[in-house]
Amino acid sequence: MTTMATSVSIGRKPDPVTLTDDAAAKVAELLAQEEGDDLALRVAVKPGGCSGYSYEMFFDAETADDDVTRDFGDVRVVVDPASAELLTGATLDYSDGLQGAGFHITNPNATRTCGCGSSFS
Repeated sequence: MTTMATSVSIGRKPDPVTLTDDAAAKVAELLAQEEGDDLALRVAVKPGGCSGYSYEMFFDAETADDDVTRDFGDVRVVVDPASAELLTGATLDYSDGLQGAGFHITNPNATRTCGCGSSFS
């Protein structure tokens, strides 16, 4: 009789979205202007937009048991499980230049993006 052993590594899931230092600093600045100490930045993907999906970002005081939560300094980021699958490996950046200020998501899972910058497929 032969016995076979299999090793399974159960670790932390990859970050659904990573914040650059500039994005984390801007989110922390915006959070400081809000009321409530328990607010987190929720990043979500919703059906819609010109390419099939669109990004949503807002401050949220509520988290679900199955939300993926990551901390970037003083900023807590929360992502629901369905959005996490579409965002894995994505980076949220903030720029404040002559071409316009704002947040931008670079998502390696997006096969097509729209000119508006907030829609992908």
